[in-house]
Amino acid sequence: MSAEFVVDLAALSANIRTVRERVAPAEAMLVVKDDAYRHGLDSVVSRAVAEGVTWFGALDVCTGVAVRALAPDARVFAWMLAGRDDVADALGARLDIGVGSAALLEDVAAVAQTRAVTADVHLKIDTGLHRNGVRPQEWPVFVDRAAQLEALGLVRVVGIWSHIGEASDADDDDARAVFDAAVAQARAAGLAPQKLHLAASAAAFARPEFRYDMVRIGAFHYGIRSADGPSEAELGLAIVGSLQAEVEKVGRKDTIIGAGYVTGLMSTAAGVLTAATPGGRLPVTEIAAETLRIPHWDNAEAGQVVTLFGTAPADSATDLAERLGTIGEEIVLRLASDLPRTYRA
Repeated sequence: MSAEFVVDLAALSANIRTVRERVAPAEAMLVVKDDAYRHGLDSVVSRAVAEGVTWFGALDVCTGVAVRALAPDARVFAWMLAGRDDVADALGARLDIGVGSAALLEDVAAVAQTRAVTADVHLKIDTGLHRNGVRPQEWPVFVDRAAQLEALGLVRVVGIWSHIGEASDADDDDARAVFDAAVAQARAAGLAPQKLHLAASAAAFARPEFRYDMVRIGAFHYGIRSADGPSEAELGLAIVGSLQAEVEKVGRKDTIIGAGYVTGLMSTAAGVLTAATPGGRLPVTEIAAETLRIPHWDNAEAGQVVTLFGTAPADSATDLAERLGTIGEEIVLRLASDLPRTYRA
């Protein structure tokens, strides 16, 4: 296959600066889960460190350990842990740990005691999304226990956090009220969290009251806007990644392009996706395993480059997602993990 994901690191740098300015004085955590949204963890973290990013959201411990190797002085937050082995690896890499259950809190404390270290933890309250987190009715007992473990020197509660649905302002307002109550209860228990973080990309940009001390921003850093939301230009963001492929064969009626559903394109995108070609924007009429088909254009030649989504004049990932009934992140995250990447400074 001739397909590749072209990553514009200058655009990433510009987005980092835009996000930082937009959410200030809150800090911006750069989320780098799923190989930095398929943009390549090593290159993204290295550029982000050069741009002064000091907080990274890793999701899982494996990613967190990889980020630590690239950013020795940064704070790295991981919140998907499975048992004490993960906890041990997280503590070994000096990760901040998101704790969303009483069982995990006990695991963290036990491993910290064995290793004679203090674990930096962020306690998660379930504000209604049910993605995990401690239920409000269980929260008072949970924070009391965290305070006991902190007094023993086993944990340090540095943060309280949650996820919100961003489905409606009313639902998010309800979630924020639950969050504020949880913070008050934690402080009443004697905890003094330094970092409160609730919002992700969309809420962080649109609603200042959701920013608190820090926001976790993934998609917007990569120029992936929210479905049915403001455009990239309105947000001041640049698209970072573009899926490109070469012309493999030119027929009298059709042109064959070297990308398909093995590349990560949805087969249902046929008839929906419009490619940016040297002959203008043309519809993709068929998507097979390793190739796709678009109408012939004048002077089409093998080796010419077509952009399937990404920077203009191609559709953005979210443009395509909206027509397929999904979100821009899914379009990008479906890309094959072994798809070659080319970086532009």
